[in-house]
Amino acid sequence: MKRADVVELFTRLRELNPRPTTELDYTTPFELLVAVVLSAQATDVGVNKATRRLYPVANTPEAILALGEDKLKTFISTIGLFNAKAKNVVALCRILIEQHGGEVPRDRAALEALPGVGRKTANVVLNTAFGEPTIAVDTHIFRVSNRTGLAPGKDVRAVEDKLEKVVPAEFKLDAHHWLILHGRYVCKARKPDCPDCVIRDLCRFKDKTPA
Repeated sequence: MKRADVVELFTRLRELNPRPTTELDYTTPFELLVAVVLSAQATDVGVNKATRRLYPVANTPEAILALGEDKLKTFISTIGLFNAKAKNVVALCRILIEQHGGEVPRDRAALEALPGVGRKTANVVLNTAFGEPTIAVDTHIFRVSNRTGLAPGKDVRAVEDKLEKVVPAEFKLDAHHWLILHGRYVCKARKPDCPDCVIRDLCRFKDKTPA
């Protein structure tokens, strides 16, 4: 995609949603970190339902450690892979207390060293909690980047690296949110809503959904 088209693409997405943000409910970096860990292979809606019950009871590393793994499971049992996620959350809480004074580190390597935290989760936390211009590539962003021709790549890391190069600096902070929301609600996997898409004339997708 030509640079002028990239600028136009993000300009239009910004006009639609000037201040995009995550759809996960959170009030602190720790709440966001836990929510993102829980969101793997789960919906934001499902995670929010669980954290609305969990966070009033335990929303700090110390409180979740006091709660314990078995009790934590009762709050998140509606989320897929909840057994493994409960184990990871308790383990990361222990590391945060022992190594980071109970605070979420603003450092990629430190974040990725936490149980259940990979590059995508670290990118989300760095971007959304700390305002870093990182781009976390999930299935929605991977699809949109390849379909539109914005940043085609064979895997998520290739797409992330391409996005880092092609997204202009003025859009980089919010690019993650614009692309994920576009993929979630417009450029959907099974049947993209091409007739109502604001970037359809810029998009390189050959099999556009007809009006």
